[in-house]
Amino acid sequence: MDRGLFVTFLEVSPAAAWIVFVVFWMWSARESKPRQARHGSTMARLFLLLRFVAVAVLFLPLPFYAGTWLDWSVFPHGVPILALGAALTVAGIAFACWARVHIGRNWSGEVDFKQGHELVMSGPYRFVRHPIYTGLLLAFVGTALSLGAVRGFVALAIVLITFWRKLQVEERWMTQHFGSAYETYKARTKALIPGIL
Repeated sequence: MDRGLFVTFLEVSPAAAWIVFVVFWMWSARESKPRQARHGSTMARLFLLLRFVAVAVLFLPLPFYAGTWLDWSVFPHGVPILALGAALTVAGIAFACWARVHIGRNWSGEVDFKQGHELVMSGPYRFVRHPIYTGLLLAFVGTALSLGAVRGFVALAIVLITFWRKLQVEERWMTQHFGSAYETYKARTKALIPGIL
């Protein structure tokens, strides 16, 4: 393959992977179980959505970033970094999608509890308690590397803080609903990084 074509492929791969992810997520969301209980206000959910919109905007190549600190390069931006970024983005999205398929109709985009909600501990959930977040964080790391600019890492920080906060709320709900079964699961399975965190 021509080097220029290969570099272009590496540059567009993260965006293509995210498009596939969004289409898959929208398609699969229609299969969720009915909601039994919801945590948080409408304003809290709106604030969460606005944070993800901010992240999306930070990743876009918009002209008003040019010349600002947000567009500063973090490191030399060559083929190895582009390849690593593309690989991490695709791997992260694949892992998140596997987790979404495996959790099935128990999935929710918000912090809520479904009718007939089941505690899923198999598949990717045997490695981490929140594999969707793990996969998406890995994908955001890859995309930030591919972008190579400060704004990519600002976006990554926003996502990390948002996921960590949402994860803590979800953990409390899961403990309330599943009690000792969830406590046992927590004791043997890390939240985001197998064996570490």
